[in-house]
Amino acid sequence: MDFSKINKVHVIGIGGIGVSAVAKIFLEQGKAVTGSDVSSSELTQNLEKRGVKIYYNHEASNLAEDVDLLVYSPAVPENNPERQKAAELNIQQKSYPEFLGVYSHDKKTIAVSGTNGKSTTTAMLGKIFIAAGLDPTIIVGTQVAGFDGNFRHGNSDILIVEACEWKGHMLNLLPQTIVLTNLEPDHLDFYKNLDELKHYFQKYINNLPVAEGKLIYNADDTSLKSLIKNKGYAVKSWSVNFEDGDYRATDIAFKKQKIDFKVNGHLLSLKVPGTFNIYNALAAAACAREFKIDWKIIKQSLAEFSGSWRRFEKIGPVKGKKNTLVISDYAHHPTALKGTLKAAKDFYPDKRLVVAFQPHHFDRTAKLFDDFAKSFAWADVLVICQVYDVAGREADGQRTIGSQQLVNAIQKLNPLKEIYYAPDLEQTEKMLREKIQPNDLILIVGAGDIDNIARNLV
Repeated sequence: MDFSKINKVHVIGIGGIGVSAVAKIFLEQGKAVTGSDVSSSELTQNLEKRGVKIYYNHEASNLAEDVDLLVYSPAVPENNPERQKAAELNIQQKSYPEFLGVYSHDKKTIAVSGTNGKSTTTAMLGKIFIAAGLDPTIIVGTQVAGFDGNFRHGNSDILIVEACEWKGHMLNLLPQTIVLTNLEPDHLDFYKNLDELKHYFQKYINNLPVAEGKLIYNADDTSLKSLIKNKGYAVKSWSVNFEDGDYRATDIAFKKQKIDFKVNGHLLSLKVPGTFNIYNALAAAACAREFKIDWKIIKQSLAEFSGSWRRFEKIGPVKGKKNTLVISDYAHHPTALKGTLKAAKDFYPDKRLVVAFQPHHFDRTAKLFDDFAKSFAWADVLVICQVYDVAGREADGQRTIGSQQLVNAIQKLNPLKEIYYAPDLEQTEKMLREKIQPNDLILIVGAGDIDNIARNLV
């Protein structure tokens, strides 16, 4: 793709946390950008302030005839009226993953992939590279302080990008370096099972260039270890539980709102909680060392890392409730939920943990149902609202198992705890306000729109 010949871009689903980065890329180049989405948000409002015309509907008339490129969210179907008009006008179309693949072609690309931890690892790694003066471009699926939200424009040829595995989208990238955080059953609306997911990741790894390729992976993850078939690229690993990682965390000490640990003799500290963030930090540190970044820079960057949007994000106290704290987190997979709740207890052991969870995607809820039911043992009070219905990804037959069934299953496992079902966000917030007491820690969890409750409480 010759970017010099593109003067006007239209983006469908422009409010998406990944897709909105496309608009920022072209704005940085001085191009004209328009877009459409179903609702206004902080992301769309930010773009509108920068001159982007956004339509809050999907109509053929939204697409001007002088558009040179249309980029769309993967959830947008082919029969979308804007896509149909683009086809009639022979306007070039790219899905967001396809666009990332084209955009990365002339760059030294570091792709961060895996079931959990992608966004935080990408953010940590980006911060380290910036501190080292390597001036990378960064695209991440969250908003990070010091970045342009989910994007950071750099003047070097280094691109650090979060690569999503849904529908094999990471295969659009041909990175020189792959960082693999972990691999668990997820996106089972597309993958039949874990074996098929591993098959796609094997294809992804096999595309690494032999001479300059680097694979950096979590040696504690047995699914990842089974994929490592060295074909000439460099391979490095990190670990916490096993002794065979090239970068291994030892002497781990969980303290109030701090974690200390050593990696190959170097003392590192984090002010973000959870064993999962030790793994994320190890991934970032291992990759940084493979690019010969000094340990002093790595140590300082990780010590200063304060998290990102909806990744154990501290929102503030509940109005009228003394010594409370509201935290918003994006966790929507059972493993991430368990780790996030445990991290909350580790960092705030003296607080009662009040949790509100919005399951994300009916298919995920049904296929990982038993694992979800076992994910809330650390909660003292739990409110679960109805499943977030993901646009473009749900079929009517998948809506057979919802949140009420999940609440029933959790109650059987935890009969002495306070566990409630709420049919919608309004009732969820009302229940929380009734249950919250002074000194509580309130954890608002899920990948849907439940984050709005966190902002409302504060």
